[in-house]
Amino acid sequence: MPSSNLEGILNELRAREPIFHRREFGTSREDLLRMTADDFWEIGASGKIYDREFVISELLERYKSPEHGDLTCRDFSIRQIAEDLYQLNCVLLQPERLTRRTTLWRKASAGWMIVFHQGTVIA
Repeated sequence: MPSSNLEGILNELRAREPIFHRREFGTSREDLLRMTADDFWEIGASGKIYDREFVISELLERYKSPEHGDLTCRDFSIRQIAEDLYQLNCVLLQPERLTRRTTLWRKASAGWMIVFHQGTVIA
């Protein structure tokens, strides 16, 4: 893939990070189902594994309260893994910690879909 195309995809995905903290992409169950693959799963910063239903349930609870300020990401990088599948990496800055994040994104006909996500605390 030409680097200019990859740069464009990086910019599209950068606008969506940190995932699940960007309320403009939707906060309803339907929105979350649309933005996650059927077999989506994640490894949290704690090392625990979470399936799609658990993540969506937790997010629906989180979205009931006002947003707690903007979270910022830096140090973005991207690579294409397969046709229409990209790995986006970044560092999430939170008041109490830094975490390295990686998200697998699939370009689908309906838009970008999250396949996998992992957060790892930076010691």
